[in-house]
Amino acid sequence: MRVKSVLNASAPLLAAGGAYAIHRYWPDKIPLSASQTFPGLLGAVALVWLAYLAASWWSARLRQRAGEVAPLWAAALAGISLWQVVTGKMGLLPMPFFPGPDRVFSVFGVSSEVSMLAIGTLHSLRLLATGFICGSGAGFLLGVWIGWSKRANFWGMPVLKFFGPVPATAWIPLALVLFPTTFGASAFIIGLASLFPMIVLTSSGIAGVRHSHLEVARTLGADQWQLIRHVAIPSALPSIFVGLFMALSASFLTLIVAEMIGVKAGLGFYITWAQNFAEYYKVFAALLVMGVFFSGLMSALFAVRSRVLRWQQGVIKW
Repeated sequence: MRVKSVLNASAPLLAAGGAYAIHRYWPDKIPLSASQTFPGLLGAVALVWLAYLAASWWSARLRQRAGEVAPLWAAALAGISLWQVVTGKMGLLPMPFFPGPDRVFSVFGVSSEVSMLAIGTLHSLRLLATGFICGSGAGFLLGVWIGWSKRANFWGMPVLKFFGPVPATAWIPLALVLFPTTFGASAFIIGLASLFPMIVLTSSGIAGVRHSHLEVARTLGADQWQLIRHVAIPSALPSIFVGLFMALSASFLTLIVAEMIGVKAGLGFYITWAQNFAEYYKVFAALLVMGVFFSGLMSALFAVRSRVLRWQQGVIKW
């Protein structure tokens, strides 16, 4: 078991060393980038992992966590090595459409490109937050109303069934007419994408509240507003959070398209700009930033869900 643990802990170091050996010693079919950002990144990953292992020596929790994430780190580095082999080393994928990791990561070694990506990420975050907060907030309120009121459900559900399946991007021509700025039109499209899943999941959660809970609250003297606030909404929180996850995912899918309808900044704009100059290594760099950006937001929402729904731990598996 001790040998197995040592091999598991050293797997990321071996993978990083293997990636560097492939980069440095395997003959190139496609000329390598002159930038040293990629080998420097591999060295930084190895140093970070060594520091993590050193810290885990004094912490059992870190030691356990290191054993859990070591295969993931090693698999990610192995994937990068495979990427390098099929692009720069063997030339199996056509250039410049499929650049190797040495060219993609070279973008992060140029201060002007890093600045553009950082500014684009901030603009995308601003646009995403505006659309998602407005859309999911409106969806939450409408979902509570439709789930609680039979009359609202009678009139609202047919509208949802009719307009809900229509993709949010199909409303782009109307959005450009309704809003004086492309930012407002883009935020509207993102809001629509997050609106309908939030309404559906919230209303189903509210409608599914146990009548026994409501009857107990009425017996204790709760009025209509107290029933909604203190009984219905807390009981529907698991479904509401599912709606938030779905709304956020839909917002991610719509964001890039929304940024391509005239917005002058953002990751989607950066991708279009780089594609127009056939600089596909910059496109891949922006996709990597998107992956980190989107997964970070999703992880933050998971953390909020875990804190709010602590009572579910050990009861419901996510």
